[in-house]
Amino acid sequence: MSHQECRLSLFSNLTQGMFVGAVSDNFDERIEQKIFHAEIVVDVAKVSAETKFYEPIPVIAEFTNNDGSDNLSETIEANYKRVKQEVLSLVDTEIERIKADPELCHLIREIT
Repeated sequence: MSHQECRLSLFSNLTQGMFVGAVSDNFDERIEQKIFHAEIVVDVAKVSAETKFYEPIPVIAEFTNNDGSDNLSETIEANYKRVKQEVLSLVDTEIERIKADPELCHLIREIT
């Protein structure tokens, strides 16, 4: 088992709330203990009582068609195409504005 595989094995065996880490030091500020592990202790009863008062996250966008099928991919593709077209339009508008401005027109070089 390689050193990296050994480390990954260690991390994958950690329980929720456990964390490990390593720090580096400077030549003039040596740290003896560079590797550490710790556990976050959670008061489960307190957290459970607190979560009872959580409000549900509101739905901002639905990605289902009328028949209940998922249309997330189509929505993303449509948004991508719309944004791409808006950017191209903005670039064209700005190029035309720069060409029409006597103080800026030297910035645009026509390719022949």
